Amino acid sequence: MTDRELLNRIAANPKVIVGKPVIKGTHLTVEYILNLLAHGATVTEIQGRI
Repeated sequence: MTDRELLNRIAANPKVIVGKPVIKGTHLTVEYILNLLAHGATVTEIQGRI
C-alpha cells in the first residue's frame, strides 16, 4: 500500500474526538494505533480491534 493510500484512510473532524486524526469509519485515533505499534502490537492484533 502506498503512503497516499494510507493517508486516504485518515480523517480529522473537529466534532470527532476533538479533531484528532482517526482511522476513517472508526473512533480509533492515529495516536492510539501508533502507541499500540510502539508497544509491540502486531498488525493482526490491531486489526482485531477495528
